[in-house]
Parts: sequence; C-alpha cells; structure tokens
Amino acid sequence: MPEADATRALYVTRAPRPPWIDQRLGSTDGEGGRMSRGTSGEYWSEPELPSVFKHALLSRYMPKFGGMTGAYGRRVTYLDGYAGEGRYENGEPGSAARILQIAADLQAKAGIHWTCFFAEKSAPSFAQLGSLVAEYQARGVDARAFRGDVLGYFDEVLAAATGQPLFLFLDPCGLALPFERLVDVLAKGRPGPKPPTEFLLNFSMMAIRRIGGNSQSPKGIERTNQRLDEVCGGPWWRDFFAGGYTREADEKVAAEYSARLGKAVGMQMRSVPVTKAPGQKAVYNLVFGTRRQHGLWAFGDAHARARDTWWQQLELHEEATDDGLFPVVSLQRPDPQKVRDLAVPAMADNLARLLRRGRTIRLVDHTLEVFGEYYGQVTETAARDAIKLLHRRGGTPSDGMSHQREKVYDLLVRPPLTR
Repeated sequence: MPEADATRALYVTRAPRPPWIDQRLGSTDGEGGRMSRGTSGEYWSEPELPSVFKHALLSRYMPKFGGMTGAYGRRVTYLDGYAGEGRYENGEPGSAARILQIAADLQAKAGIHWTCFFAEKSAPSFAQLGSLVAEYQARGVDARAFRGDVLGYFDEVLAAATGQPLFLFLDPCGLALPFERLVDVLAKGRPGPKPPTEFLLNFSMMAIRRIGGNSQSPKGIERTNQRLDEVCGGPWWRDFFAGGYTREADEKVAAEYSARLGKAVGMQMRSVPVTKAPGQKAVYNLVFGTRRQHGLWAFGDAHARARDTWWQQLELHEEATDDGLFPVVSLQRPDPQKVRDLAVPAMADNLARLLRRGRTIRLVDHTLEVFGEYYGQVTETAARDAIKLLHRRGGTPSDGMSHQREKVYDLLVRPPLTR
C-alpha cells in the first residue's frame, strides 16, 4: 500500500501482542457498555491499542474545536453518547476523562466554559462514570452524567447548545444510531454553519461484514437486516451484497453511507479506517463531519499527529514484549520524514494550480485542495514548507513567513507577479 495514499487505513496492529491486549475476535474497541472477555470491568482494566489513536485524536482536536468559541460567548457543548466508565482501572484516562480535563484546562486558562453530557446504559460503568463526573463538577466544570440510551437525551443537549458550538462523539460498540435520527439532530436540530456543529462517529465495519454476509443466507435474520436499514437510511446497502460477500462490499457501503449522511446534513465528511494490522480489513471507521473549512484543516492536522502518537506507543509496547530480533512495527511504520519529503513538493504543485486562477488564496479556504492525497498524513506545518518551496521556485512572492499571531491556516499565498 503506497505511503502517499491518503485513504490508507491507520494501522492498528496488534502484533506482537502484549499480554494485556484483549485477543477476542470481533472487538470493535468502543467504550460504552463494553463486554470484554466476559465482563465490562475487564475491558476497563487498561486501554487497548486501538484506543490509543482514538484518544490521541480527540485530545488533539477538541482543544482546537473549543478554542474557536470567541463569537459564541466562549461556551461550547459536548456530548459523549457512549461514555463507558470514563477512566481505566490503571488510571489511564478514557475519552470522558480526557474531555473533562480539556474542559477544565480551557476554563481555567482561557475562560472557555464547556457543558459536557455523558450518556451510559450499563449500570456498573455508569457508577464509575458518575464518580468521575462528580470530580470535575467539584472543580467547577458543568458536567452531567445520564444513565440510559443517548437517543433519550438529544433534545436536552440541543436545548443546552442553543447559540453555542456543539460536538457529538458517538462511539457505540455495535451499529451506529438510526440514520434519520442523526439527520434530525445534525440538520433539523442544528441547521446551517453557525453556530458550528461537528461529530465523530464509530461506524462498525465488522457489523457491516457480518450482517451483509448473512443478508442473502436462508439463515439470515431479517430483523437484523432491518436494523441495518435503519442505520443506513434504507435498504440500499443490500445491493452491495446481492451476489454474496466480496472483499470490497463493506468498503463500498461505508463510502456510500458517508456520502449519503454528508449530503443529508450538509456537511463535509472524512472517514478514517482503523485496522488491526497492515493489509487487514477495517474494524471500524471513524467518520468525521463538519461544515467548516477550519474544521477540515484542524482534523487533518490532528489525525496526522495522533497517528504518529499511536505508532510511537506501539513501538514502546513492542520493545517491552519482543526479543528485539524482528522489529515488526519499525518495519511496518511509514517513515514520517519520507512521507513529508514526498508531501511538500506535491503540495507546492497543488498551490501552483490554485494560483493559476489569478487570485490570492488563504490556505484554510482550500484545505483538501492544498493537502491533496496527503491530507491527514502530514501536519499543518507541511503547508508552510510547501509555500516556501513554491517561493524558491518563483511560483509566488509569498515566502511562508507569518506575523507573530498569524496561524499557518491563515497564511495568504499570492499568485506570481506578472511582467
């Protein structure tokens, strides 16, 4: 699989397996109400490797989402619809603990106030979650934990988010929420680009393969098929399995789902496949939706940084458990510098094409066009280097330098001077 492929799956490999990694088949690595090796408590003993990327992505992206609240009273609303216990038994923070810490930090350092909602159905998990939330309530964070299905709390969350940015993190351990309910929340409940509404959704590829592979079987359960109809917004997914299971069928369903949802809610969508090992099928896709170019920019940068964090963590696990004779992870990992060395000239070419229109451009207004196939593979600083390279080529008078308070995404790139 080429290093330049921007749709390449994040390699969530589990080889060699440290003893603490759950080796069950069929794990979707979600957090809410998880049943791992028999009990949800065992799941929450410590984080599995796929969660490293997911948590790093949230930790990188959410401060940026929360930081753009100046026009909205410096307030933001957040919902975790499947929060689980929120913290692992070994003290490692889960998604809920990470978000609460971000909320506390932004409130203390920047005066940005979060209203955080956490829903969880499992009674044992909710008991732990409630204790975690109470800790941050005592620190002045507006945090609220609810036991039950997230579907029952959307109206309350939408009311609380009136006039404020809203971010939804929906990480079920199985199938996603019904399509029409998502559309109700994201489009009807939050129409238009302002105030910003964004979401990150776990779309289970394993469930798609399991249900799709059985959909044409005499032993297939029609009720299960109808449940997937609800998730996908209709029975259209069945057409991809009409001739039986194929290796590409689930990927086509995921791509069509993302396209349909994006069109229905008026958002740009990016889907990040997460696999167990290089070359394997995705366990789930993390589907991101936004109506903001800045959201696309920040998500791509956060993805690149989270991916590097994940690889570094995986290498540490390999060093701790392997005999060192065959460094599997280091051989599998794309060299970050080589990827960047390929990305910068390609991005300079992308900028040159944009400038042929004869107009000055601002980077963030053309996120996907600037990064091209390297979106999510390199950090935002590669865009500055691309400007500098194009400047050296004589393709722009802009030199990639910025004023002290100017961000990379706000850099202006001017077309070449005419003679």
